[in-house]
Amino acid sequence: MTEHFDVVIIGAGLSGVDAAYHLQTHCRNKSFAILEARDAIGGTWDLFRYPGIRSDSDMYTFGYSFRPWLLNAAIADGDSIRTYIRETAAEYGMDRHIRFHHRVKRASWSSADALWTLEVERGGNERVRFTCNFLLGCTGYYDYASGYTPDFPGAKNFRGRLVHPQQWPQDLDSAGKRVVVIGSGATAVTIIPAMAETAAHVTMLQRSPSYILSLPLNDSLAALLRRFLPVKLAFSIARWRNMLRAFLFYRLCRSKPEAGKKWIMQQVRDQLGDDYDVETHFTPRYNPWEQRLCIAPDADFFRAIKAGKADVVTDEIEAFTETGIRLRSGRQLQADIIVTATGLKLMVLGGVEVSVDGRPVNFADTMNFKGAMVTDIPNLAFVFGYTNASWTLKADLIVGYVCRLINYMDERGYASCTPRLRDPSIFPKPFIDFSSSYVRRAIDLFPRQGSKRPWKLNQNYMRDFLALRFAPVDDKALEFVRRRQEAKAA
Repeated sequence: MTEHFDVVIIGAGLSGVDAAYHLQTHCRNKSFAILEARDAIGGTWDLFRYPGIRSDSDMYTFGYSFRPWLLNAAIADGDSIRTYIRETAAEYGMDRHIRFHHRVKRASWSSADALWTLEVERGGNERVRFTCNFLLGCTGYYDYASGYTPDFPGAKNFRGRLVHPQQWPQDLDSAGKRVVVIGSGATAVTIIPAMAETAAHVTMLQRSPSYILSLPLNDSLAALLRRFLPVKLAFSIARWRNMLRAFLFYRLCRSKPEAGKKWIMQQVRDQLGDDYDVETHFTPRYNPWEQRLCIAPDADFFRAIKAGKADVVTDEIEAFTETGIRLRSGRQLQADIIVTATGLKLMVLGGVEVSVDGRPVNFADTMNFKGAMVTDIPNLAFVFGYTNASWTLKADLIVGYVCRLINYMDERGYASCTPRLRDPSIFPKPFIDFSSSYVRRAIDLFPRQGSKRPWKLNQNYMRDFLALRFAPVDDKALEFVRRRQEAKAA
């Protein structure tokens, strides 16, 4: 049997729940289902269980616009975020639309029928089919199956535990153990202070430093606003204030990188003291916001170093040994546990194979349209959040735009909508303008962005706010096709 829905959402994580809310609020006559490959709501926040996992954006911008974040912590732990997503889905009834253990393998568009046909693996071995008029991808941007681990020489010789944060073993006990965390990104900065609470010692081993910014765990202004204002108004003010503050800091770092760099480095010196070798261990080779900044809530990462529970080693790995790691400098790091916080594997649309009228789609041959759709693929949108701000800010705009688009098509009898690039002056650029290794490894798999609007991918909430929420839906770059019976009548 084949089940049909007006809209199918792929993924029941943060974005999928957001999309479901907008659909049932703004497209009330539309049926929809959420197909989730795993057995739980939450996506990333249900998958990742490594020590200390938390948001790297404040929860007033990372939370949903329609459901205020009420806890005191502005930088929240993974359990709190997972609970927030699940409670939101239950409170608004979105959880009733979720089909767990449904992994979408293929999506095929038929122009003749104006219909997507989805081949879905249910429960691991059963194949079922769904059809829909519009497909919305809320799968995130990385491979849930495994993270990225380099081929370290001699890794098989190590006698201790070797783990990647994405597959964190729940039975791992680090109490009293020597731990080496390989990596200098957000995951490493999160794990190290958490493990340092009980481990004998934790070492961050980095090939090169990242920018680490200390922010307050709690938002005192948001707490004050909640005391005197209605909850939703207080949340909205805190959301806009934090969003604008983050945007202004980003613009400062990109327009005046030396000033941004100087400010961040001074903050590190204030935390660790003038005697610490900040130049070697905390001064990156790149400018601020050429990669995403790491956050240390209440300076927990720096406090672990000052307390002697953690340290930083900047060097390169020559080989693993039975008892740890031998470095290029000749130094030996002894370890009982080695954590490879070495990055993610990026993936487009959760690895779903897409075809249009029998032709396989290579997303690398497509171009982004308004950050929501791509060229030559009808009735398909996907959510990709900001790299310089909260993921949810962009997700909320995209799913709101999709609802506007669906209603516009419905009102005018259109069956399909396809972005078409007809402007020869547009030239392609990388989808993500980041120098991070995990981005460089996979950027050729992603759609391109164009050199100007509407093909340019904004990292600017205000521009997207105007373009996605208020600009006319009938963009000249969109090709609309009527339903067959109405086209015949016309």
